[in-house]
Amino acid sequence: MVKRLTLIFGAAMLIAASSAFAQEAGAAGGGGGSLPLAALALASGLAIALAAFGGALAQGRAAASALDGVARNPGAGGRLQTLLILGLALIESLVIYALVIAFMLQSKIPDAKVFTKLLGG
Repeated sequence: MVKRLTLIFGAAMLIAASSAFAQEAGAAGGGGGSLPLAALALASGLAIALAAFGGALAQGRAAASALDGVARNPGAGGRLQTLLILGLALIESLVIYALVIAFMLQSKIPDAKVFTKLLGG
């Protein structure tokens, strides 16, 4: 059921993204360079959103598995806690890498004056 919902949500996002970049025939204005910049802005926003979502899911599953292990064998709590903290730190480092990449992509986006010049306004 979750796989089906994920597939439906992904298809809806692809359809919505393609219509977001649509323009009328006369609205292009001869710029031609605004689509790559818009894609760069979208990639910058989606990078951190997807990384935070995936990191939160992974951390939740890791914590649930560690708590399940402690519930089954309370004597292994100290060892599981150490491994859990190490695993959570590695998961969080991936989210931080995505944040750094999003900042790097965002620094490549020009200010609004360049966009208006590209659009012919």
